[in-house]
Amino acid sequence: MSHNMNRMLKTCLAIAGCFLLITANAQTSRKIISFDNGWKFIRSDAKGAEQNDFNDAAWRSLSVPHDWSIEGSYDRNNPTGRGGGYLPSGIGWYRKTFSLNEADAKQNIFIEFDGVMANSDVWINGYHLGKRPNGYASFEYELTGHLNFGGKTNVIAVRADNTVQPASRYYTGAGIYRHVRMSVTNAVHVTHWGNFVSASNVSAAKATVNVQTKIINQSGASQNVLVQVSIISPEGKTVGKAEAKQKLDAGKEQTVIQNISIASPALWDVEHPQLYTAVTKIVADKKTADEVSNSFGIRDIQFDANTGFSLNGKQVKIKGVCLHHDAGALGAAVPLLAWTRRLQALKDLGVNGIRTSHNAVSPEFLDLCDKMGFLVMDETFDTWNAAKSHAEKGYNLYFTDWWERDTRDIVLRDRNHPSIVIYSIGNEVHDNLNDSTGFRKYKMQQDLVHSLDNTRPVTMALFRPALSKVYENGFANLMDVVGQNYRENELVAAHDKNPNWKVIGTENRLEQAAWIPLRDKNYMSGQFLWTGIDYLGEADWPEVAHGSGLLDKTG
Repeated sequence: MSHNMNRMLKTCLAIAGCFLLITANAQTSRKIISFDNGWKFIRSDAKGAEQNDFNDAAWRSLSVPHDWSIEGSYDRNNPTGRGGGYLPSGIGWYRKTFSLNEADAKQNIFIEFDGVMANSDVWINGYHLGKRPNGYASFEYELTGHLNFGGKTNVIAVRADNTVQPASRYYTGAGIYRHVRMSVTNAVHVTHWGNFVSASNVSAAKATVNVQTKIINQSGASQNVLVQVSIISPEGKTVGKAEAKQKLDAGKEQTVIQNISIASPALWDVEHPQLYTAVTKIVADKKTADEVSNSFGIRDIQFDANTGFSLNGKQVKIKGVCLHHDAGALGAAVPLLAWTRRLQALKDLGVNGIRTSHNAVSPEFLDLCDKMGFLVMDETFDTWNAAKSHAEKGYNLYFTDWWERDTRDIVLRDRNHPSIVIYSIGNEVHDNLNDSTGFRKYKMQQDLVHSLDNTRPVTMALFRPALSKVYENGFANLMDVVGQNYRENELVAAHDKNPNWKVIGTENRLEQAAWIPLRDKNYMSGQFLWTGIDYLGEADWPEVAHGSGLLDKTG
C-alpha cells in the first residue's frame, strides 16, 4: 500500500474496541484495513451466533491472532492426544462488529484470513460465505452485496471447529490464529494474489523482471485500462518501468505480461538478501483504480544432477532444518518478534534453509525468510488420502475435495517470495505409490504447481522408497527433484544407478553420519535436519513436545 493510500485511510474505534467504523473515499484506489482488533470470542458452540441480533455481550473481547488451545490445560485425556500435545480441542466462535461509510457502497469489499484452525465457517450479516477445512490455508471472501452502509452495523462471524480428533500428528492450534484484513477496491482491480513477479536471464550485469498481472473488471461496462509497473530498488530508487494498454470487458479477467530490463541488479542471496518492490498501478478513465506493491528478489536458482544446487551461478549446499509452525508455550499464534529471534539463532548456527513442515506457514514467516536470507522448501501437505497413526481424522478426510483449491492458494500466495526455491507436495504419504493411482496423484499436483509457477521445481519427501519400489517403478522419474527422508545411503545408491536424477535430503538425522553424503557428494543439493527447534506434539505422555531440535523450545 502506498504512503498516499495509507494517509487516505481513516479508521475509528469505539465501544471498547469492538466496533469498527471504516470511511473511505470511493475515488481512491485500494485500501487495506487491519481486522485484527475488536473481536468477541467464546469457546463453545454458540447456536445462532452468525446472526446480527445475537447477544455477545458476555463474550470475551480480544485481538487476533489468537490460539485458544494453548490457553488450555495439558491433559492426557484430551482427544488431540500425542499429536496435539494433549491440549484441548473443540469449537470457538468469533464475532466482529463494524460499519461502513455510504461512499463505500460503490466499492468492492473483501475479507482475507491468513489462517483459521480449523474447519472454519464464515458469515457476513447472517449470509454464509463459505467453509475451509484446511486450517493452514489462507483465503479470501468477497463481502460485496451483503453489507450495510451509512453507519449501519455489520457483523462478521467465524466458527472454528477442530472437534474431530485426532486430526494431526503435531500441534495445530485453534481459532483465528493468524492475521485478518479487509480490502476495499474499485470495480477494476488486480485479483487476489494476481501479481506474479519473477526474474530471468539473471547475471551481475543485467536481469529481466517478469511481471504477470491478472486484472478483473467487476463493473457493468467495458473499460480501457493502463497497467503501469515500476521497479523500486533496495535503495528506494525507480530502476525500471513499463506500461501496457488493455481493454477489459465487463465481468472479465485478463492477464497482462510485462518484461522489464534491469541493469546491474542487486542480487538476492543468503548473505545479501536484497529485495526489490514492484509497484503495479491500474489506471482507468485517467484515475488510479488500483495500486499493488509486491516485494521480490532478483536471483537465479538451479538444481543439477551433477552439481546440486546453485544460487546465482555459485554452488550452495542447502544446510536446512525442518520447522513446525508453533513456538512452544506461545502456541500457533506466534508473534513476529519470536520468529525473528528463532531464525536468527538458527542462522547463527550456520543454517541457511527451512523446510515448512508440513503445511503452509504464515505470510510474515516467509517475509522474514526473504529478509534474512533463507532457502525455503515450501511444503503443502502431510497426508493425501491415506491416514497416519495418531492423525486418522486429519487432512486425509479432505484431500480429494480440497487438494486443488489448497495447492492453488498456497502457490499463488507464496510465489513472489525469493526465499522459496522448491515446492514439496507431500511428506511421507502412505498412499500406494506403486500403482497408477499413486502416479496420478503426484502428477496432478506437480502439474498444477508448474501451471501456476514455472520458475521452481517440485519434490516430495518419499517414505521408505526402497520398500515402496518408487526408485524402480518409474515414480521417481516423474519428480523434478527426488526427495527422501532419512536413509541417506539409499539416496546415494539410487543416484549412482540414475545419475540424471536431481536429489535432495528432505528430512535427515542430526548425527554426523547423515552429513557425510552432503559433504562428499557433489550432486547432493542439500538436506533438512529433523528438526531445527523442538515443537509441540508427537510426544508420549507425560511429555508434550518432541525433543528432536537443534534448539529447545526456549531457543
